Amino acid sequence: MIQIQNLSLHRGPQQLLAEANLTLHAGWKVGIVGANGVGKSSLFKLLLGELHPDAGELQLPGQLRIAHMAQEVSASTRSALDYVIDGDHRLRAIQADLATAEAQHQDGRIGELHAALEAMDGYRAESRAHQLLAGLGFAPGDAERPVSSFSGGWRIRLNLAQALMCPSDLLLLDEPTNHLDLDATIWLEQWLRQYPGTLLLISHDRDFLDNVVSHIVHQAHQELTLYKGNYTAFERLRAEKLSQQQAAFEKQQSRIEQIEQFVRRFKAKASKAKQAQSRLKELERMEQIAPAHVDSPFTFRFDASDKLSSPLLTLSDADLGYPDRSILRQQSLTLIPGARIGLLGANGAGKSTLIKTLVGDLALQAGERHEGEHLRIGYFAQHQLEALDMQASPLLHLQRISPKATDQELRNFLGSFGFLGDDALDPVGRFSGGEKARVALALIAWQKPNLLLLDEPTNHLDLEVRHALTLALQGFEGALILVSHDRHLLRNTVDQFLLVHDGEISEFNGDLDDYHQWLAQQRREEQKRDANSSDAGAADAPRSLSAAERKEQKRLEAEQRAKLRPLKQAVSKLEQQMDKLSSGLDEIETALADTGLYTDERKEELKQLLQRQTEHKRQLEDTEANWLEQQEALEALEQSLASAD
Repeated sequence: MIQIQNLSLHRGPQQLLAEANLTLHAGWKVGIVGANGVGKSSLFKLLLGELHPDAGELQLPGQLRIAHMAQEVSASTRSALDYVIDGDHRLRAIQADLATAEAQHQDGRIGELHAALEAMDGYRAESRAHQLLAGLGFAPGDAERPVSSFSGGWRIRLNLAQALMCPSDLLLLDEPTNHLDLDATIWLEQWLRQYPGTLLLISHDRDFLDNVVSHIVHQAHQELTLYKGNYTAFERLRAEKLSQQQAAFEKQQSRIEQIEQFVRRFKAKASKAKQAQSRLKELERMEQIAPAHVDSPFTFRFDASDKLSSPLLTLSDADLGYPDRSILRQQSLTLIPGARIGLLGANGAGKSTLIKTLVGDLALQAGERHEGEHLRIGYFAQHQLEALDMQASPLLHLQRISPKATDQELRNFLGSFGFLGDDALDPVGRFSGGEKARVALALIAWQKPNLLLLDEPTNHLDLEVRHALTLALQGFEGALILVSHDRHLLRNTVDQFLLVHDGEISEFNGDLDDYHQWLAQQRREEQKRDANSSDAGAADAPRSLSAAERKEQKRLEAEQRAKLRPLKQAVSKLEQQMDKLSSGLDEIETALADTGLYTDERKEELKQLLQRQTEHKRQLEDTEANWLEQQEALEALEQSLASAD
């Protein structure tokens, strides 16, 4: 149990916590949310002992093993593999002791240390490290590369792998998905769901939080408030409180109208029934939670240029890549106003290459590129923040683009991005990553593009800014191409997915859930190919089995068949649970459809129904995930038996 009692904390002149209280139990997976700057990372430093409270108490269990993800890593000549294994400090200590014992020929001590390695699964350390690197998107040859050869974002991934490598009772992760692509984000999500210890997770990725955590701690107004459930449950409860503020009613209605306009436009454009159903459910949920953001300071828009060309941009029979290699070959793409495209594909498949080519930063290796007469591109790159002038203010950045615009016009515009008063005059170099990202977005929006090319725009953005970005992109009338690991943003701003895979760009006929399944299938096929390759290399000439070997083979097959029974029973039981939960959810939603429920007299009844709805959905999602795992295990075992027969 972790207990915070009447705790106060200052950082310089700013008070982050004032007599805050919080109790977290072992095994909980907890999301820490709140606006940038409220002190979420400082809370982690408290738990790590790097900061001490000004008043009050922090109580942690004795002998607690804590793992955390460092935010920086210096250049090192150590290989990526060794760097990751270094995360297991006890393993490294035993290995060092073993080397000393062997050098001094301490036979008894050598045996003890080998036993200790066996007990902690130390002989599989390299294998586990390779699995972590693969899951986080590193190529097979990257394991032997020195840490110094990786860029900053990839070094952060190494820090994450090192934290996951460390055996721990408490795992602290601060924005772990910031430098991940969608594939690696999904892999990390699955890893964390299986993590047996207590997890504290700072994240601004709502889908990631929804799929991992069981509780939310909201840090705001120098307080820590605990909510049971995932981020969606927290948002709904917060929406109930804020929706009672009569002064916010008109702003709330305006935002709901924005959402409804986007729903109508999406219905007109959607061509795939399954994807349409998935999206419309999400948008219906957005209408319910809109009040949770009525007090947001961000109201920016992306207005398209007055003149449009159709098509805006065309690639014909194009080869895309770099001077030393081609990434995509013989590809064609036509972008028209209103196109809303999300790019899917593994890291290195060519998503960023495609966007850089559309921008014009990369020349075609072959083929043709045609621009519409009125094409105006707005481009947000993964490293867009580095292109800002760190000495200039947000106001000066805009003045350089539009020297004839008045200061008041520019200040009003910057205010919609949260730069109020003197904030618009401060040098960008003093800003946080999130503030710099808002400056970059403001520069794009001011120029009124009719083609938006956004490559991971949500890195460093908090949840309120992401929500505002979602609404702004929904209202954008031009064409949009989006690369993002934020699935909520993808679901609510695009209506078509293109898959970049194996040197080609093809339409992906499905939604993000289908893409998740596609990824799992790709991994299974890759593992199968690796296994077949290994077997082929080690295969001996065929021979007849001896009587003893045949007997042992039959015994093993009998054991495998015995394993089928509990798996089948588990699958059947989970299917019954899903049916029961679905029926219960239908009953609750029928009750919620009663218009008489939304009165002051029945407010408590409404609250209880909403809580039951949230809990039923969470249980249904968990049960479905469990059913999928059991079903896959059953199918794998059945295939194994069929192969043996």
